[in-house]
Amino acid sequence: MASTSQPLRGKRACKKIFWAVFPHACFILSLVIYAFLGALMFSHIEGNRKVNLSEEYRKFLQSLWYISRNLSDNMTENEEIFREKIHRLLSTAERDWFVNPKDIWTFFGSLFFCCTVFTTVGYGNTYPVTRIGKYLCMLYALFGIPLMFLVLTDMGDILATVLSKSYNEFRKLQSKILASKFCSGSTCNKGDELKSRAQSKVVTNEPLTIMEVLKSQAGVKRKPVKYRNVEIFEMLIARESERTKLARNKSIERWSSCPELARGKTMSRVIENFDKIGKQLEKLDVPIVLMVLVIFVYISCAAAILPNWETRLDFQEAFYFCFITLTTIGFGDTQLEHPKFFLFFSLYIIIGMEIVFIAFKLGQDRLIGLYKKVISFCGEKKMPSKKVYPK
Repeated sequence: MASTSQPLRGKRACKKIFWAVFPHACFILSLVIYAFLGALMFSHIEGNRKVNLSEEYRKFLQSLWYISRNLSDNMTENEEIFREKIHRLLSTAERDWFVNPKDIWTFFGSLFFCCTVFTTVGYGNTYPVTRIGKYLCMLYALFGIPLMFLVLTDMGDILATVLSKSYNEFRKLQSKILASKFCSGSTCNKGDELKSRAQSKVVTNEPLTIMEVLKSQAGVKRKPVKYRNVEIFEMLIARESERTKLARNKSIERWSSCPELARGKTMSRVIENFDKIGKQLEKLDVPIVLMVLVIFVYISCAAAILPNWETRLDFQEAFYFCFITLTTIGFGDTQLEHPKFFLFFSLYIIIGMEIVFIAFKLGQDRLIGLYKKVISFCGEKKMPSKKVYPK
């Protein structure tokens, strides 16, 4: 009997873990599929467009030929004047005159563009040129940005849970270390003995009535009323927990015997997981200095790794690029040479944006608390003092 119950428990545990992870995996998988579909769409539309050489392009080449001819005929011309002419001419040039669309709008280049769209980074170095590409970009962003925010909110719950539990465990460890320093050995041993005695008295093997519990404890009458009430309360808690365990076991047996009830209970729990999105993020309360430290370490790790394939970037430029990206500013002054690595870098951006979002939310909460304190302080100062009239 025990051998058959263990595989059943393992299957139930696996199912419970699967349905708990299902909402998170569903959101992330939806975003990945959405990004791949957008990459296929934009690589087909923008990559296969025809480049028409306009009249402006012919004028540009003609002006460039005149400047180069004048420079070769008159070598004594001032270098500053020549540089100014070239700069003025190049400012009128368009990028499409010198770049093949298929070289920009590859699958990975289009995937890079899609990720910059729904993450609202928008570097500006890659953009649609055709009219249908612009319309589809607006439609793509209209659905992609809410999906991205949903993924950020969902991952924010996970990160908030990890951060809060880590911070609480750190505080517990810190308090234990401080307590061990200031606590003498004799008092601590006495406290442990008292705890063990109380636990041994509280445990009951089967649910009893309150009168049976009182009759079974012979030493209750000899003790003062205060300690007697505490023990009675602890016995009641133990008896109630034992009843809940029995009821839970019976309900599990009933679900296993009736698959429809078990399936309905599982579906209701999955729906509850969807409804709880964003709740853990609202409960997060850690020091803002800790979040700033986490952001600094997170960006520093990427800034140390990124120059390995982006050779034009050093640590400082990579740190600047990561900060501008994670804060969704996206100037576009720093460009990546290898967008294929963006497949790995995109996950870094999503997690990093979530960390920055949590830090901004904590900073917002601190600012709101500061404003409340300032307003209440000013209100107390301006509030007239009550006059006490004689009776």
